[in-house]
Amino acid sequence: MEHHGTTHWETLKYSNDSLEAIQEEIVTEYPLTLRLDGEEFATMVCTPSDLEDLVVGFLASEGIIRTMEEIDSLSIDPDKGFAYVELKNKMTSSKERVSKRFIGSCCGKSRQFYFQNDVRTAKTIRSRTRVTARQCIELMNQLQQGSHEFQKTGGLHNAALCEGSQLLVSRSDIGRHNALDKIYGHCIRSRVPTANKMIAFSGRISSEVLLKASKIGAGILLSKSAPSDLALKLADELGITAVGFIRDSKMNIYTHPERIAEYDAFSQPSVE
Repeated sequence: MEHHGTTHWETLKYSNDSLEAIQEEIVTEYPLTLRLDGEEFATMVCTPSDLEDLVVGFLASEGIIRTMEEIDSLSIDPDKGFAYVELKNKMTSSKERVSKRFIGSCCGKSRQFYFQNDVRTAKTIRSRTRVTARQCIELMNQLQQGSHEFQKTGGLHNAALCEGSQLLVSRSDIGRHNALDKIYGHCIRSRVPTANKMIAFSGRISSEVLLKASKIGAGILLSKSAPSDLALKLADELGITAVGFIRDSKMNIYTHPERIAEYDAFSQPSVE
């Protein structure tokens, strides 16, 4: 069986006082159960694409691995919905830490021991990357234009690792946290350096999204949407430049504005 990010559904569309039957493209929601060293570790509700990236990124985000060298084997059975990972050094952590998790597609609130794991894996960013406001706006435009499945379904989150005015790697998923884990997993699997990079993201800046960016090592997080107050407190503490509401030619810079080139002139006004 071949799995895709979208499927077709026979739909009745109402418009201008009449109904018509159409084939609508709908985003796929797919449960993937991760078995780690023979034990069920997590079930992720996700979009069935780039699953190896997702698994590796999730394990790194959870603090289980840091490099591919720590994984002895990784295989995925897409028909049964299982991912099998064997670590070179078997987990000997407490039972509490390996307790089964269920990660839904909407948000991370169902995750057990969420902040405990993040305290271990979140990191303060020292990146000296600087960009212009126009580059931020252009990166967000590229992210939006490049998401064909979002344009067809309206049901996916998109994320990209960026440098300068370029999108280096893009991933999509029904779960915003999954899209970022796919980016992280790709970087680990392909040994892509993440220092001094940026993340462009289609959804709102939640605390979980902000923490994912810190784990990846990105110093700048760009979004077309709004942030939460906890996300901004974390961004301030972790040294991340959070930029939201990037739309048309406007944007809001919430934390660490020193990485945005235009801030120099604003922070040092000329003396008449």
